Amino acid sequence: MQATVFSQDAGSGAQVVTDDGVAYQVSDEVVAASGLRFLRAGQRVSIRLEDAHVTRLWIVGIGEGETIR
Repeated sequence: MQATVFSQDAGSGAQVVTDDGVAYQVSDEVVAASGLRFLRAGQRVSIRLEDAHVTRLWIVGIGEGETIR
């Protein structure tokens, strides 16, 4: 699923908004596991949801097993 970073606060994770306009909190653990050092407001990301919780966040082309083209 595609989303846009709304905000990030070091130590408390980030908030993203999906293309459908639904906001989700992303835990600091999920942000850290993404391998991304910084997120910026407006940045496009992909997310995986399980039970309405973000369990994975990545940038297309930099995700697990993906190559940048």
